[in-house]
Amino acid sequence: MATAIGMAVVLVQPVLARQDDPRLDMLFDTLQRTANVKLSERVEREIWAIWTDAGDEALDALMERGVYAMSTRDYAVALAAFNSLVEQAPNFAEGWNKRATLYWLMGDFDASVADIDATLALEPRHFGALSGLAMIRISQDRPSDALHALERLLHWHPKSPSAKARAKALEDKLGKGI
Repeated sequence: MATAIGMAVVLVQPVLARQDDPRLDMLFDTLQRTANVKLSERVEREIWAIWTDAGDEALDALMERGVYAMSTRDYAVALAAFNSLVEQAPNFAEGWNKRATLYWLMGDFDASVADIDATLALEPRHFGALSGLAMIRISQDRPSDALHALERLLHWHPKSPSAKARAKALEDKLGKGI
């Protein structure tokens, strides 16, 4: 009963739409405790929805513009949007993460890692940033570093099937086994 009341209170609080949104702690707790893969997937979607909503109309418009431009490979427009986003909202982790993704797509791994570091400084549980870091480290033939990133990801999101599979493959490559 107390848990249901606590969940109801969290759900009616105003949305802060950033990594400091009070719903995130409850969602991550659920993500770590559940054995139900479907629930895990739903919770992951809820976390992403919170992370990507800056809670400000102008910032949300920059996010949308950047994501759309990135999806159409208009990297110059995407970079301008994400640069503006991180300049205007330097404490908004997802702005840094989206720009990190863009840099990765552009092949600028150093810039991507710098933005991943900024993302993780603001939101250490950011499993998307940790996944991106693992992909970069794999591309750089740094399997131990990639495995470390995936282990951190799995700490926060233990049911991530893709992270589990990539971690297993790296463990096998490194001769660690599970």
